[in-house]
Amino acid sequence: MNTSDKKKTKELAQNLISEITRLSKIAMKENGGRPLRFMEVCGTHTVAIFRGGIRQLLPDSVELVSGPGCPVCVTHDDYMDKAIAYAQRDDVIVTTFGDMLKVPGSKSSLSNEKTKGADIRIVYSPLDSIEIAKENPDKKVIFLAVGFETTAPTAAATVLAAKQQNVNNLFMLSAHKLVPPVLNLLLSDEKTKVDGFILPGHVCVVTGTEEFDFLADKFHLPGVVTGFEPLEILRSLYRLCYQVANKEAKIENEYGSVVKPEGNPQAKAIMSRVYRKSDTSWRGMGEIPLSGLKMQDEFKEYDIENVLPLSLENAKIKKTACRCGEVLQGLIKPMECPLFGKACIPEHAIGPCMVSVEGTCAAWYKYGGGKFVFGK
Repeated sequence: MNTSDKKKTKELAQNLISEITRLSKIAMKENGGRPLRFMEVCGTHTVAIFRGGIRQLLPDSVELVSGPGCPVCVTHDDYMDKAIAYAQRDDVIVTTFGDMLKVPGSKSSLSNEKTKGADIRIVYSPLDSIEIAKENPDKKVIFLAVGFETTAPTAAATVLAAKQQNVNNLFMLSAHKLVPPVLNLLLSDEKTKVDGFILPGHVCVVTGTEEFDFLADKFHLPGVVTGFEPLEILRSLYRLCYQVANKEAKIENEYGSVVKPEGNPQAKAIMSRVYRKSDTSWRGMGEIPLSGLKMQDEFKEYDIENVLPLSLENAKIKKTACRCGEVLQGLIKPMECPLFGKACIPEHAIGPCMVSVEGTCAAWYKYGGGKFVFGK
């Protein structure tokens, strides 16, 4: 970035912050003096907000709170226990994204099992699992299919590719989750106090903006889809403050270069072919109706829980002082957890919010004291 561009960026940021301050103070008067509270849903936004020093630039009249937008963080203990149980089998190779390794189950973690000799391999795409399955025909290769609408189409495409190539030793342990149902649940709880949402850009590339119309229609709350650069996030905050100050509630798109109202029809078609909506458990929030994805009967031979079911009746949820569930719901900030920065740090995390690079606790721990000045 040259000197002229830096100056322009700094001026734009200052203008946006000035307008955010003006509008939020107007809205505060209507709110009985309470600061406006906006939730960023996406874990990538949480990290981007910290990296950009945006929290430090905002006035006291605006508060940002992180939501359940980290797929690793919302993965329930029982899923991790299943993944660990499969990994312990001699005839299994588990493939996974790297940030799943340290997520705690009730008694162990994939990282612990790997040190004991379990064949657990990090991949960068579920499609990599097809080649591993071909190279190991005597093994059951199980991909840990975790993520939101962003990653579900690729997992679905992997199943379709495996079927087309007659790869019959590749399986999925599915825990895909859908964002709109969890937001609906949060807003149905009177404990959730938010005035609007920074909506997840990557998810909306697939879903489109129409999936989030219920925020305005049902709850009369604004939402703005945005990208991940500091100026993009500030523009979304300006739009949210403008709507609240003017008593509006609609879904706006500040990421129009990649997000369309209808989303990505091809990606949604692939998901619908392989998966169906189902009830699923979220860490700290219990079972949420129709908030997950399970395989259609047509593809049940790729569902490891159908092919090789497990019984985890004796598993007990490990009780700790970890308050990840409340962090994910925006009810507390990480520093309010008694373990944060003490017993729970990235090197030996107690809860998944400290494990994932997109976890709220990890972001607060790494960037919480950082400062950033635009244009420098």
